[in-house]
Amino acid sequence: QVQLVESGGGLVQAGGSLRLSCAASGAISGINVMGWYRQAPGKQRELVATITSGGRTVYADSVKGRFTISRDNAKNTAFLLMNSLKPDDTAVYYCNLLPLLSRGNYWGQGTQVTVSS
Repeated sequence: QVQLVESGGGLVQAGGSLRLSCAASGAISGINVMGWYRQAPGKQRELVATITSGGRTVYADSVKGRFTISRDNAKNTAFLLMNSLKPDDTAVYYCNLLPLLSRGNYWGQGTQVTVSS
């Protein structure tokens, strides 16, 4: 089993920055994809960014140039640096870990990000 714990959410003014962290523990496969997704009230959960264990990244168009995903494989931790935040970025942000060589698809409990105008 894998456990994911997010931290770093909070309230910030538009134009500000936040850094989210996701610490993974348990039976973690070395080959995996870690990602951040978000869900705003009344909307479906959507992809924000993903990063493979090899460092390849994918971003949603809405966050390109503003958000940066990174990871520390030695510590099984992923990060999301969010700059130039907008009110539309307000959502619960969820960490995800998808092993590529074993079964499972793991989610954290979510962390609230609120951007005020």
